[in-house]
Amino acid sequence: MGFTIGGIRGTDKPRTGSRRRGRASDCTAVAEYTGLWGWAAVPGARALDGRCSCGAADCAAPGAHPLAFAPEVPAGATLDEVTEAWAQFPGAAVLLPVGRAFDVLEVAEAAGRRALVRLERMGLPLGPVAATPDGRAHFFVAPGAAVELPQLLYRMGWDDAGIDLHGRGPGSHLTAPPSDHAGLGPVRWLRAPDLDSATHPPQARLILGTLAYVAHRSPA
Repeated sequence: MGFTIGGIRGTDKPRTGSRRRGRASDCTAVAEYTGLWGWAAVPGARALDGRCSCGAADCAAPGAHPLAFAPEVPAGATLDEVTEAWAQFPGAAVLLPVGRAFDVLEVAEAAGRRALVRLERMGLPLGPVAATPDGRAHFFVAPGAAVELPQLLYRMGWDDAGIDLHGRGPGSHLTAPPSDHAGLGPVRWLRAPDLDSATHPPQARLILGTLAYVAHRSPA
């Protein structure tokens, strides 16, 4: 037996031929990601009381992973195309694949907020920045950052500092605002995307020094 979370029934397959439309707010948000910012989007699982809508009792990431049977909505999809695709998965979380249009530098939210203030005062180029309900901040940077991060930290002298700073690249997904993440609450923007920052996020090296310094100085 499955169970229902946010309109998704655990173990259910896509609603083939369904006439049901996705919620207007969900579809508008997805269409903004695909059509305006040029990002692909993937329908994701939802969680309630630790249970995941994917139906797996031993799910390793309840409410924080793509639905295995859900096709990706490609970058450039229009509102009509998004509405048609999302109708098959009403209530799905919106997940963004990392490693194509952007990679991510992840730090604790408190450190991320302090770093964001410093970076804005310094006038450095910034991409979107998101905060998750479990206290993490995600700085969007140009693709390739996750692979380059160990070498960049080494060059800056932060390779052995044991700081809470991590790269996320190809193969990972982020829960996108305003979707719920892991049943803990909605993801939100600390710095919302705009046309320039979404399509041309900064190189990691431009903001990494400040991120590493603040992460190192912030209490664990």
